[in-house]
Amino acid sequence: MKRKAKKIEKRGIDTKELLEAMDELEKTQGVKKEVLMESIEQALVLAYKRNFECSDENIKVELNKGDGQMHVYQLKDIVKKVEDDKKEISLKDAKKVDKNFKEGDVAQIELIPKEFGRIAAQTAKQVITQKIREASRDVIFTEFAGKKGEIVTGLVQKADNRVVIMDLGKIEGIMPKKEQIPTEKYNVNDKVKACIISVEKGVKGSTQIILSRSSIDFVKKLFEIEIPEIYEGVIEIKSISRDAGSRSKVAVYSPNPNIDPVGSCVGQKGIRIQNIINELNGEKIDVIEWNEDPSIFISVALAPAKVLAVDVREDEEGRFAQVIVPDDQLSLAIGKAGQNAKLAAKLTEWKIDIKSESQFRKMLEEAELGEEDSEEIIEENFENDSSDDIDE
Repeated sequence: MKRKAKKIEKRGIDTKELLEAMDELEKTQGVKKEVLMESIEQALVLAYKRNFECSDENIKVELNKGDGQMHVYQLKDIVKKVEDDKKEISLKDAKKVDKNFKEGDVAQIELIPKEFGRIAAQTAKQVITQKIREASRDVIFTEFAGKKGEIVTGLVQKADNRVVIMDLGKIEGIMPKKEQIPTEKYNVNDKVKACIISVEKGVKGSTQIILSRSSIDFVKKLFEIEIPEIYEGVIEIKSISRDAGSRSKVAVYSPNPNIDPVGSCVGQKGIRIQNIINELNGEKIDVIEWNEDPSIFISVALAPAKVLAVDVREDEEGRFAQVIVPDDQLSLAIGKAGQNAKLAAKLTEWKIDIKSESQFRKMLEEAELGEEDSEEIIEENFENDSSDDIDE
């Protein structure tokens, strides 16, 4: 006996599974359900127009948050006389849909096109996939934006003469040429530490992370990691100057007179500072004590050179310091290619002119000052002998 088929009236497309997926997405990815539903509705409107050759602007798709039903409506103005049946409906026909309609209202005429359920499901899936991708990108961006200035460890994926690409787990980081230490060579699969100096949104919302090993931030963070007193704020890093791969100068200070900031950074038998030097592949580090007196600060900043006298002058043109050193200390004070003097100037933020004792005496003689006056000026300008403060 043949069974009689029952006609089932279906006023929408069942999307309960879709709603369950959206609930899960909201919990795991943090994408608001309302935002996701709105995006899906907009995508379904476009899908309907494209698949049913409808160019009208009066198509509306609604997802019911409660029962999981999806409805497609055509919006029509209710008029007495219809001139455009694609945009208008007569009052008589509108009352067949809802007797409460009146002229001037906008009627929502529900459409149930064949095959739209399949198209809708496919479109919704694409939207959800896109939203998951965007949410993942946002999560990664937020996570790494909060790590700006921090040190991360990555695995080198690519290394050439221009750029090093590192695998950071969830994402790759880029270390441009200028952010690399010139004396270092990076190989694929090397584990490398670097500082995050920039986190930006790239093309199509992707996160771009710029890493550095040559920045002063990298040195500062290594000090914070290796020296608990700095991390806890007992010792402050006042300034850093660096010639990456060659030498760094770090000025430290503690408001507690019972704490030796330099000794704490160096550590027992130099173990703390040596750990930092090892990470920097042998880069020399001068740790000096910051002083609010610029003359003393400049004097110790020129370590390992000995300084006889410092004369500072500050005016509209800037801050200038004249430094006098023993004759045999001139080359040491200036450093190879002027490195020591440049680093000291950057560290102290003073322009520094270094002269040997004999050069200074000659300068005074040329200014028609006698030998006694020369001795007096040197004595008056003598500030500090830094030879015992810092070892090279």
